[in-house]
Amino acid sequence: MAPGGAPTAASAQARTTESAAVEAAGAAAHAPRLAALTLEASFGSTRAVRGVSLDFHQGQVTAIIGPSGCGKSTLLRCLNRMHETVPGARVAGRVTLRTDGTAYDIYERGVSPIAVRRQVGMVFQRPTPFPTMSIRDNVAAGLNAAGRAPARAEVDRIVEHALRRAALWEEVKDRLHESALALSGGQQQRLCIARALATEPPVLLLDEPTASLDPVSTQRVEELVYELRAGMTVVIVTHNMQQAARVSDRTAFMLEGELVEVAPTDLLFTTPGDPRTEAYITGRFG
Repeated sequence: MAPGGAPTAASAQARTTESAAVEAAGAAAHAPRLAALTLEASFGSTRAVRGVSLDFHQGQVTAIIGPSGCGKSTLLRCLNRMHETVPGARVAGRVTLRTDGTAYDIYERGVSPIAVRRQVGMVFQRPTPFPTMSIRDNVAAGLNAAGRAPARAEVDRIVEHALRRAALWEEVKDRLHESALALSGGQQQRLCIARALATEPPVLLLDEPTASLDPVSTQRVEELVYELRAGMTVVIVTHNMQQAARVSDRTAFMLEGELVEVAPTDLLFTTPGDPRTEAYITGRFG
């Protein structure tokens, strides 16, 4: 400080630097956890996703809706590099993932798809428990894939924590060494969610997770999705608009591979901004 209380150039510079740091920290806190940027995806000559840009934020559930064949499941599979496992599939554009305050393009040269899938877990339409494994080993399988190989006591702790998060622990705690196929369909789907949660990914992708479930199991999974949003980013593809309205904070509507609009769920369903969205949610097509 200069005589008379006037700020010196050095103190002014320090305040400017501090202000910039605070601003940068604030921007990072509000930056999307995951973001698709002009994303294109195709199967051979068929373009399934066309120039989609869409953000997904921490602490929110984003639902993706649209008629069959509109590209919503393909978009989901691009978000953790599953699309490229299909012969003849191609991806262009960017998908950025923010972890520990740093964002990177998951399609950047040198980035491991397996490492990406540790951060972006995925659960498919039909339950896919490993048939030769027990309930416990199904949950722990994700740890082996991640190369963690923790001690048995640590595995037991992680398995219990994942099953509790998936609202399944009380139902299976005395059956952990039974075959996963002994579970009901709804329990198997929650087991698959527990398997995805075991590696503690910051992002969870759900591709029509209740499509093959009965109403009671569907309700359990929806309640689980609603609870999971508190600690992670959740993206759910669904054909069921009522489900999207129940579980999501934001909804994106896709049509013929394009993103028509995205908005807070209550606004999209009550005052859609595009006539195509209104036609779809009122049942005029789809």
